[in-house]
Amino acid sequence: MRNDAQTVFAPDAFDADTRKAFGHTASCHKHSLAEDPMFTDEGLASLLDRYPREAIGVYSMGDTAGSWRNGTLGDITGAELVEAVKAGKLWLNLRASNKKDAYLDEMNEQIFGELKRAMPGFMPFCKDLGLLISSPGAKVFYHLDVPRVMLFHVRGHKRVWVYPREEPFVHAKDLEAVVAEKTEEEIPYEAALDEGAQVFDLNPGEMLHWPQNGPHRIENGNDLNVSLSIEFMTPLALMRANAVLTNAWLRDKFGYEGGLEARPSLGWLPKAAFARVLRVIEPRHTKPEIIPKTFVVNAGYTA
Repeated sequence: MRNDAQTVFAPDAFDADTRKAFGHTASCHKHSLAEDPMFTDEGLASLLDRYPREAIGVYSMGDTAGSWRNGTLGDITGAELVEAVKAGKLWLNLRASNKKDAYLDEMNEQIFGELKRAMPGFMPFCKDLGLLISSPGAKVFYHLDVPRVMLFHVRGHKRVWVYPREEPFVHAKDLEAVVAEKTEEEIPYEAALDEGAQVFDLNPGEMLHWPQNGPHRIENGNDLNVSLSIEFMTPLALMRANAVLTNAWLRDKFGYEGGLEARPSLGWLPKAAFARVLRVIEPRHTKPEIIPKTFVVNAGYTA
């Protein structure tokens, strides 16, 4: 059980200006989760031992976007797995861990409970907490997410580049391809785009939130990194995603250029309604594993 007496955010963390900017600009917020014993070596080892092994995504990477590899866990304890992550370029993704671990579910509910009390009118749903455990020097390449995302950093140091949600940082056809699940989340990147990025050096106890679909990339410092990546939707965020999905269909059928849907408009209403129809007449199925599993992490693993 979590200690309900300890809040995630300070009582004055969300003043009027912060509430107004939340989700509209990239913003950094202090939190207390880095103090939780779960994120020590021992706490992580215990979690990994009790967590369903088949639900742990295992990845490795080099220095370029095409270097991601998919792996599996072999005969390895939770403590040995923590040491393996420290030693090599590994990236563990415990997706939807709030649905698989009661303690993390309590943490997730506390986070959103405090946010809803701090920001009247904030109506999140589809709340998904993923736990990320990654190696020194690990990278997450240029990409965007369909839902809104909060990144709670709890251990280690990482640098995050957040880019504007506009041309040339993201093109409508690439956004549509991600929303329609025709591609993975990675989108075209050039180093020159960095000139327009906001750069955040995250320390334990800091949470970063950026606008929905905002492109970003991440590089770890020289230490083990642990973060909570929390995805969620709001009514407006879902409407926007559905408008983009309809644009993707219209592009395929008629060559329609719908743009990035950067701001709410009356056009979202019929597009969102049509997207609901699309999900019935053209249902999306579970995507096949695009990256084949090519390595196994056993005790003593090194990259």
